[in-house]
Amino acid sequence: MLHINDLTYRIEGRVIFDAASAGIPAGHKVGLVGRNGSGKTTLLKLIAGELHADDGGTSLPRNARIGIVAQEAPGGPDSLLDWVLAADVERTALLLEAETATDPGRIGDIHTRLADMNAHAAPARAATILAGLGFDEAAQNRPCSEFSGGWRMRVALGAILFLEPDLLLLDEPTNYLDMEGALWLETYLKNYPHTVLIVSHDRDLLNRCVGFILHLEKGKLTLYTGGYDDFEATRRERQRLDQKMMKKQDDQRKHMQAYIDRFRYKASKARQAQSRIKALEKMEPIAEHVAERVAPFQFPSPARLLANPMIRFDEAKAGYGDGPIILSGLNLRIDQDDRIGLLGQNGNGKSTLAKLIAGRLAPVEGRRLASEKLGVGFFAQHQMEDLPDRQTPLDHIIRLMPEASESQRRARLGAIGFGIEKASTEAHKLSGGEKARLLFAIAAFHAPHLLILDEPTNHLDVDSRQMLVHAINDYQGAVILISHDRHLIEATADRLWVVRDGTVTNYDGDLDQYRSECLGERGLDKRRDKAERKAAAAADFAQARADKRRDAAGRRASAAPLKKDMERHEKRVSELQRQIAALQQQLGDPGLYERNPAKAADLGKESGRLTRALADAETAWLAATEAYETAAKVDA
Repeated sequence: MLHINDLTYRIEGRVIFDAASAGIPAGHKVGLVGRNGSGKTTLLKLIAGELHADDGGTSLPRNARIGIVAQEAPGGPDSLLDWVLAADVERTALLLEAETATDPGRIGDIHTRLADMNAHAAPARAATILAGLGFDEAAQNRPCSEFSGGWRMRVALGAILFLEPDLLLLDEPTNYLDMEGALWLETYLKNYPHTVLIVSHDRDLLNRCVGFILHLEKGKLTLYTGGYDDFEATRRERQRLDQKMMKKQDDQRKHMQAYIDRFRYKASKARQAQSRIKALEKMEPIAEHVAERVAPFQFPSPARLLANPMIRFDEAKAGYGDGPIILSGLNLRIDQDDRIGLLGQNGNGKSTLAKLIAGRLAPVEGRRLASEKLGVGFFAQHQMEDLPDRQTPLDHIIRLMPEASESQRRARLGAIGFGIEKASTEAHKLSGGEKARLLFAIAAFHAPHLLILDEPTNHLDVDSRQMLVHAINDYQGAVILISHDRHLIEATADRLWVVRDGTVTNYDGDLDQYRSECLGERGLDKRRDKAERKAAAAADFAQARADKRRDAAGRRASAAPLKKDMERHEKRVSELQRQIAALQQQLGDPGLYERNPAKAADLGKESGRLTRALADAETAWLAATEAYETAAKVDA
C-alpha cells in the first residue's frame, strides 16, 4: 500500500530522514513512534504531499485517497453535522447537481453514483461518528462557531473518519478526546476497513488497535510486528543481541589485526595476511546503541504535611456567574496522600471541579473547607497557549528565583531538562513537550501540598510519560489527575471519581470495568444506528450491493494468481536471505582463511552471486506485491 523509498529530508540543514525506507501493506494498522522532535509529524506531511522530500520519496497505488486532519479547526455558521457531510466533496456536488440536472441520462448517472456511494445513509453515518466523539444530537445541529478550539478539532477528526480514505493519517488524535472518546476511537480504528498510520504516545491505544509499530530513530525507519509492548520487548532484545555481536566482532577484529601485524611482511604468509586485510576492510561495524537520555520530572514534596482532610466540600454547588449550576451535591474530601483520577466525558464538569478544588472558583452554595496554608499547583493544557512567545525558560526562573545567583538558576533549569541552549530559547520555538516540561516546573516550583494535572501527557512521548509516572509516585503530596491516558491513571491513581449527571461520585470499579461500561453503552447506540440505517437504505440499494458482490467475486478470482506469484517471490527472497546468512556465518570464521583459503574465496564468490540474486528477487517481489495490491484495491 505505502512504500517509503530512501527518503531524505532536512530542515535548516538538520537531517530528519536519512535514506529511510519502509513498506506498509494494504489494510494494516500501524503506529508511528519516536522521540519528540524526531520527525513523526513531518513524515505524515511528506506522505500527504504537504512537504517535498530532498531525495527519495513515498509511493501509493494510483487513485489511492489520503486523509489527514486539517491543522485549522472548522468554524463558521454551518452545523457540525453539515460540516462533516460537506467533507465528502463528490457527494455534495452530486446532490447539488441532482437538483438542477435536466438531461435524463445525466440524472441516471448521478443517482447510480449516489447509490454506489451509499450517499443516502451518509447523514446517519456522520451522526454516529460525531456521537462517538462526544457530540449528542443537539450539539450536532449547533454551529461550529459556538464550540471551543478543542471541540472543533474533534469535528475535524470526525470529517476525516467520515471520508474513510484508503490511507488514514492521524497525528495524536486522542489529544482532544476524553477517555470515553478515546475508547470509542480505539474500537473504530480496530474495525477500520483500510490502512491506518497513527502517531500516538498512548501505549494502550497502540497495544489495542495496531498490528505493527513503525519506529523512527536517528533518521531511520524500522517496522516491528505487534503492539507497543511487543515493540519494546523486541527492540530491547535486538539491542542486547547487537551489543553481544559487537563484542564478538571486536574480538574478531583484534584477532585478525594481530595476525596481520605479525605476518604481513613475511613472504610465506603475505597472501594470507592480505586476505585478512581485505576481510577486515569489508567487515561492517555494528553501531553501538547509545540510549537517548530523558530528563526526569521533579515535583518537590511539601516541607510540612497538613492535617487530613486537606480539603472538604459540604453540599457544595458549582457554576459560573449567573449561569446554570454545573455540579451539585458535592460531599467530598481530599487527604494529603490521595491520588485521585477523574473520569467522565468532556463537558460534564471535570475542569469545573478542578477549579473548585484549587480555590480558583468559589462554590455557589455549600462550603469548601481548606487550610490557609494549603498550596496548590495547577497544570492545564490551555496554559501552553498562554505562555508569552518571547519569554524563555530562564525568564520564568528569574521571576520565580529573584534573589538567586545565575549559577543557581542555571542549575535549577538543568535539573528540569533545560540546558544552556534551551534555557534561552523563546517559548514560541519550544516543542509541545518542552512547553509542558516548563509548565510542570512552574506549577510545582513552590512544593505545593496538592497537584492538579489536567491532561498532562498530551505532548509527551512514551518515555517522558513514564518519567511523569515516576515523578507523581515519588511526590509526597496529593494529586488530582484528569487524563485520557489509561496507563498514567492505572500507574498512579488509587481512587477514581466519576463526574456525570451533574455531580461527582466515587467509582468502586477499575478502568477495565469502566471501559466495558463505556463500550457497552456506545456499542448499543452503534447497533441501533446501524439497524436504522440498514432499514432506511435496504430498498434502494439491495440490487446495487448484489451487483457489487458479484463483480467483486470475479475480481478476487482474477487476483488469485497474482497473490500466488507474490508469495512465490517472497519465499524466494526468504530462502536467499537464509543462504546468505549461512555463508556469512562461515565467512565470519577467521580460521577458515588459514585452513582453506580456496574455500574462503569460493564462499566469497558465492556470497556475491547470492547477493545479486537477492536484489533481483526483491525487485520481482516488490513488482508482484504492487500488482496484487492494485488488484486488491480495485476489489475493495
